[in-house]
Amino acid sequence: MTHQSVLILDFGSQTTQLIARRVREAGVYCEIHPCTTPIADLADESTIGVILSGGPMSVYDDGAPPLDPDLLTRTRADGSRLPVLGICYGMQALAFALGGAVEPSQRREYGRAHLIVGEPLGLMADVE
Repeated sequence: MTHQSVLILDFGSQTTQLIARRVREAGVYCEIHPCTTPIADLADESTIGVILSGGPMSVYDDGAPPLDPDLLTRTRADGSRLPVLGICYGMQALAFALGGAVEPSQRREYGRAHLIVGEPLGLMADVE
């Protein structure tokens, strides 16, 4: 039996190492790689998911790192889609790559933030 692994693509977050530690504490092997590394060079049959870390940029900034388009269509060994979790900039990159809009807030956020679910659909269907 092969081990399961999670890949973390680092977009420059100060908390990337903390994310990796939490994944490892959950008993899952993980590796941190630069966000510029193509997913085809990283993912294999042991990969069960990808985490996109945060970073200091906005997707609209000049020189902002793009998301590898192969990440959105990558499948696992069983044929299912490879799960991707975006945190901070990683979430912006996912939303932007999937045709969504990213809007700036009045101020930068650090730590916990409140989430308002405008339309409780899909993943957010049961979130109050």
